[in-house]
Amino acid sequence: MTGTSRIETDRLELNPLAVDDADEMATVLADPGLYRFIGGTPSTPMELRHLYERWIAGPSRPGEAWHNWAVRLLSDQTLVGHVQATVSDEGRQADIAWIIGAPWQGHGYATEAARALIPWLVAGGVVTITAHIDQRHEASAAVAKRAGLVPTDLVEGGEVVWRKPSTGAP
Repeated sequence: MTGTSRIETDRLELNPLAVDDADEMATVLADPGLYRFIGGTPSTPMELRHLYERWIAGPSRPGEAWHNWAVRLLSDQTLVGHVQATVSDEGRQADIAWIIGAPWQGHGYATEAARALIPWLVAGGVVTITAHIDQRHEASAAVAKRAGLVPTDLVEGGEVVWRKPSTGAP
């Protein structure tokens, strides 16, 4: 799978995440309530800069790739969150995740971004797409369902593994 590229939807633009997004993203993700199910606390701009530097550098494990996008509104370029995919198994498996800032939740942005991400991954050769969602996180479960994932019986670290049914892709 090649590098992270721009993805556009009807309302959103997913741009490869840049270190320069850190200051704005710190504000977008500042609500402590966002971390109720995923753990942690809001990061400072400097902490995000360091994190994004590591993400952009990529993983040290062979056969794994990290893809991260800043999610912006097409209408006015407002940053609303980010989506990510960890691709492994020599490009055949991807685990996806999303986070949308509290002021922009409830507008379908997470679903729209996840729905755009999945075909991008499939076009790159990914066959198995999963998401790990806390058992109590109804909103993320709804996003996964609307993006075409289904819950499995597998629970890892208190998170249900959701999986995209096979499309018969290579």
